[in-house]
Amino acid sequence: CSAPQGVFVLVKGSQVWSEPRAISVLIVSISVPVTFPLDLTKTRLQIQGEVALRQHGSQTAYRGMLGTALGIVREEGPLKLWQGATPAVYRHIVYSGVRMVAYEQLRDVLGRSEDDRFPLWKAAIGGMLAGAVGQFMASPTDLVKVQMQMEGRRRLEGKPPRVHGVYHAFLKIVSEGGIRALWAGWVPNVQRAALVNLGDLTTYDTVKHFLLRNSSLQDTSLCHGLASTCSGLVAATMGTPADVIKTRIMNQPRGPNGRGILYKSSIDCLIQSVKGEGFISLYKGFLPTWMRMAPWSMTFWLSFEQIRKTMGISSF
Repeated sequence: CSAPQGVFVLVKGSQVWSEPRAISVLIVSISVPVTFPLDLTKTRLQIQGEVALRQHGSQTAYRGMLGTALGIVREEGPLKLWQGATPAVYRHIVYSGVRMVAYEQLRDVLGRSEDDRFPLWKAAIGGMLAGAVGQFMASPTDLVKVQMQMEGRRRLEGKPPRVHGVYHAFLKIVSEGGIRALWAGWVPNVQRAALVNLGDLTTYDTVKHFLLRNSSLQDTSLCHGLASTCSGLVAATMGTPADVIKTRIMNQPRGPNGRGILYKSSIDCLIQSVKGEGFISLYKGFLPTWMRMAPWSMTFWLSFEQIRKTMGISSF
């Protein structure tokens, strides 16, 4: 298959992976700015009330989703709702491109059953592996995004800014902790991505083909919309706890050696969060997460399927 001019092409052996990755990159580059304010709101809610930060003198006013969003607009300015959007786009270009290509390749490798079904257990393995690989590669951009999202809150608390832009954030992280510091928080990040893709990729693929086999629905936008609705809800439910842990680890202050001051590991962060704030703390930011993922999932899958059809590629 030939790739359009200017499109990323990933080659493995004699096989060229171009169309699925190019389609993913196109869609996420448009979708991220639209849903980003919800992502920023979710991040602020996940940090809100963090016990470890309170022990280090940080005071946070408790707000709900709307209160947080309106507070950002009132106290920091409406444009701050998009602070960190640039690394978010970079992250999705890497993450979504890799996960979609990886899942389709894993689906081919794992193989379908004799009746052309892709068993749920194989879809689950494929979804988790694809999400984990994609997120590991994109983790540095996620780290920069989280730190930029919290800059407005730091200024309101009278703290000096940590970063002044994407380029400065990357340089600062590397200068303080070396290249390895770019992957701070990668363990809960990869865990989250594996769970999110278990909910997103696996659910969409399974529900779509279940509907095609067991109902009168055809391979059209209606079927794609129903499958994407299910995938968005499952992905938000499964991924939010790991997302909370990931956000807190990435946002924590770091010592001279680049190591986190508040948490020793993702398990330590999990224990401190549940012990200090209760199990419900693991679902802080769930509402904006779901409100972001639901339209995101529907927009992504409907567009992905339609563009594949237009380009003459088989349905996902």
